[in-house]
Amino acid sequence: MTEVSRVIDVPPEAVFAVLADGWLYAGWVVGSSHIRDVDENWPAIGSRIHHSVGPWPVHIQDKTVVTAVEPGLSLSLQARGWPLGEAAVGLTLVPHGEGKTEVRMTEHIVGGPAKVLPAALQTLLIKPRNTESLARLADLATGKHTRTKNAQP
Repeated sequence: MTEVSRVIDVPPEAVFAVLADGWLYAGWVVGSSHIRDVDENWPAIGSRIHHSVGPWPVHIQDKTVVTAVEPGLSLSLQARGWPLGEAAVGLTLVPHGEGKTEVRMTEHIVGGPAKVLPAALQTLLIKPRNTESLARLADLATGKHTRTKNAQP
């Protein structure tokens, strides 16, 4: 399993607000290029995001499914990108000082051809992508939180 983490200068509920908006998924998940549909009850267990993976015109149409959720605390996903494979992804939000959140992201390949890659090679491929995903998540959460805070009277 590969884990990366990042401290974001917003409270956990601000980070979770981005995770809970399935239409923002392609904005922070590296590799996801287009959101086709989001189940109305996202991020309830079993709900799905229907997305494309990869660059046009060779993108793959697939989905990501919520496997567990604790609003404001954690989100677990089964992300698919067939024919490459399938991964279990976990995002945990930990308060980190006043108004900050440490986001921990884990991923391990659970199916498909990529599963046969040695663990060290999987980490070599996954870690930089997930580090960038957390950087994008930080930007979205910070921007959304700042705009919301500035809009309040």
